[in-house]
Amino acid sequence: MADAVYDLIIVGGGPVGLCQALALTRFQRDLKVALLDRRPFRVPDDKRAFALSAGVRRALETLGVWADIAPEATAIRQMTITDSGGGDLSRPVFLSFEGDVAPGEPYAHMVPNRVLTRVLLEAVADRAELIAPVEVTGWSGAGALASLSLKDGRTLRAPLIVAADGAMSALRQMAGIGVVSHDYRQAGVVTTIAHELPHEGTAFEHFRPAGPFASLPLTGNRSSLVWTESSEEAARLKALPLDQAAAEIEAAMGSSLGRVTVEEGLQSFPLRLQLARAFVGPRLALIGDAAHVIHPLAGQGLNLGLKDVAALSETVIEAMRLGLDHGAPDVLGRYEQWRRFDTSLMAAVTDSLNRLFSNDMAPLRALRDLGLGVVDRMPRIKSSLIARAAGLDRNGPRLTRGIPL
Repeated sequence: MADAVYDLIIVGGGPVGLCQALALTRFQRDLKVALLDRRPFRVPDDKRAFALSAGVRRALETLGVWADIAPEATAIRQMTITDSGGGDLSRPVFLSFEGDVAPGEPYAHMVPNRVLTRVLLEAVADRAELIAPVEVTGWSGAGALASLSLKDGRTLRAPLIVAADGAMSALRQMAGIGVVSHDYRQAGVVTTIAHELPHEGTAFEHFRPAGPFASLPLTGNRSSLVWTESSEEAARLKALPLDQAAAEIEAAMGSSLGRVTVEEGLQSFPLRLQLARAFVGPRLALIGDAAHVIHPLAGQGLNLGLKDVAALSETVIEAMRLGLDHGAPDVLGRYEQWRRFDTSLMAAVTDSLNRLFSNDMAPLRALRDLGLGVVDRMPRIKSSLIARAAGLDRNGPRLTRGIPL
């Protein structure tokens, strides 16, 4: 069976891998790209949703797909942060953000996974060769072309292979790249709820002793729920009938949005901090969860992955236009240097916040609430924090600034 040769191969067909294929093929003509996944390419039927920052929205707009996403996206126009102990009846607001990061531009939008995936799949269908379902059994980065061995006997080769195959990345492991990790001994419980009162574009984040409880606005009187609990409590919540789960969710929200109903069964996933010791290997680049996994309390996981896409696309396309080997160590080194600081900083921030708030120690609660109150009264600091969360960095990748490659 003859080898197939490409300019670039991407392993992993989730939103990050799809976006990587689109970004490269949109701005570099006649690029031969293969996109592989172990499952068939299809639109998921789950109800998960992602908070996409303003910088990522600009990137999707520049890639020509935001207009198709926008009708089912919900702008987050305000965030309210509260804190309480286990027996507290009140939950005072210590910090709030509101307003746009630019005129008419909210700092984030909630986008259903099925919408994002469908639009990206449609956009790349005629631009990249989609190969699925397929299992990668071997990798080599030696020589001028890296190679992938597939279970069906085929071998695919390219100057650069991109690993977008998730937190348990097989390619990362084949390349011998280790990780630094920490198990939070927490689980994230996720579902979609409907509620009696309108959310008015407000995201609520309530810090409880076991971890943050967030409701994020969706279309209509609906919200996406992300509830951090101990692994044992998460298992109990998952096993509840939906009406009982709704009652517990409503109580945890302090009935702030009125009566709650649960639209689908609760799902949960273990929470951990995980950073790859290197973001690149010989003719290999890691993006998304293959490179980094952080706590979801700030909603930055997918945003970091899509910023990886923007940085790698810019680095690779610049090298190609200069006639350079786009899989060479110096080219990949620029990508790694660009992304490592940003991801390490966000990992440190989310880790520190989770440690600070996931407890019920009265002295520590008093200190953190005082700190939040001080920040709330300092507009410049608040603006700086929200700009950072929105992914608006003057030195960031061109796509996140709305500039074509």
